[in-house]
Amino acid sequence: MSQTDYLAIIRQLQEQIIALTAQIEEGAERRVGEEAAVSTEVAKLQTFDRTPSKVSRFLSACKLYIRMRLRELSVEEQIQWILSYVQGGLADIWKENVMEELKAEEIKYKSAGEFLAEIKKEFRGEDEESVKVAELKKIEQEGRNIEKFVQDFKRVARGSGYKEYPLIKEFKRGINGNIRRKLSTGSAGQLP
Repeated sequence: MSQTDYLAIIRQLQEQIIALTAQIEEGAERRVGEEAAVSTEVAKLQTFDRTPSKVSRFLSACKLYIRMRLRELSVEEQIQWILSYVQGGLADIWKENVMEELKAEEIKYKSAGEFLAEIKKEFRGEDEESVKVAELKKIEQEGRNIEKFVQDFKRVARGSGYKEYPLIKEFKRGINGNIRRKLSTGSAGQLP
């Protein structure tokens, strides 16, 4: 073999090494991405028993879990997964009815989100705003730190229909008396 033949073979081998190295790097990147997806933890859902005050939390948890873990499943499988967490009393009866309607193809959903919207409509009830207002009027800081109270207050306030002044009034009513007094006297800079 001539020197030119050897150089051609060396070039071919270098190209093969470059191609194999790229494949190895691509495979390693894919594995790292898969490991990251597998290692992301998601909280398990609590069962849902048709309690109106729990609807929003249940729907939010379902949406999050589906986005993080169940994207690849079909809509039917996602709906069955959601139904597996609807349990207890009248919720079981409602679930059986829905399962029968799905089986008989009397109802069909284009997405799990559409099904969740149906759950919201079914269980939130017309009275949700008044329930939220009642909760808002009862919430008090008590032994919670202010950060925890603010988060709980926001959760309860959502859906109450209260805005601006009425909402501020309920917030002030709910905070501990010593903080409320300092805010009303203008000595908020002296808060502990």
